Amino acid sequence: MSSLGFDQVAVRYGRRGALHAFTAHVGPGEWLCLIGPNGAGKTSALRAVVGLAPHTGTITVDGSPLFQRTARRRAALVAFVPQSPLMPDEMTGREYVLLGRNPYIGYFASETKHDRALVHDVLGRLDLAPFAERRLGSLSGGERQRLVIARAVAQEAPILLLDEPTSALDIGHQQQALELVDRLRREQGLTVVSAMHDLTLAGLYADRLVLLNEGYAVAGGTPAEVLRTETLSEFYGVSVTVMHSPDGTVAVVPRRGPGA
Repeated sequence: MSSLGFDQVAVRYGRRGALHAFTAHVGPGEWLCLIGPNGAGKTSALRAVVGLAPHTGTITVDGSPLFQRTARRRAALVAFVPQSPLMPDEMTGREYVLLGRNPYIGYFASETKHDRALVHDVLGRLDLAPFAERRLGSLSGGERQRLVIARAVAQEAPILLLDEPTSALDIGHQQQALELVDRLRREQGLTVVSAMHDLTLAGLYADRLVLLNEGYAVAGGTPAEVLRTETLSEFYGVSVTVMHSPDGTVAVVPRRGPGA
């Protein structure tokens, strides 16, 4: 179990500031979801953690600066599911998921029997066994996205970053993928940080939400505290109904305008 910390983290692309003085702490086994309109800084925050976005400020794992770790050690600590991963068409599903074991394979070495068994297990749990020998180029976008999640799970890192992990999935596989992540979180203490557009899914699975707007954190707290009609109307510019279930679930439903 590991914690992830952001201390005054800022990301710039040229002259444009994408994330400003972002500070947050994600405890071991906690699920924090970043929400906000397009361009709010959600992806930049995740990319900063894995070194894909230049940043200032400090990112820590278990209180120690992440930049002090070697690249191999960082990969063993943090797994990342990007929106648009590079997926060679000629690689099979099994070969792609096996890439998640790279942090544990020495130079000039090959995967072990344990690595192969673990990948077999992950493919089975994600209902991806039928795609194990299929070429990635023959799969649909949703099938490929599920393999990306499987690769991250196979990495066995204690921290998992998810950037719009269900955007290409149908509703059944959305739930299947998020339920697997949630089960791993509860059983193994996996720490999760996700960026999601679907506010209902964010509220259903995350312990806490942080609402970003134009690179700034403008609201934070439990789903019930953040997913408020007036807050969402202000920062998303839409009219919504927020419904609260007796079990604590929060659902966000868009409302039709008066002229619709």
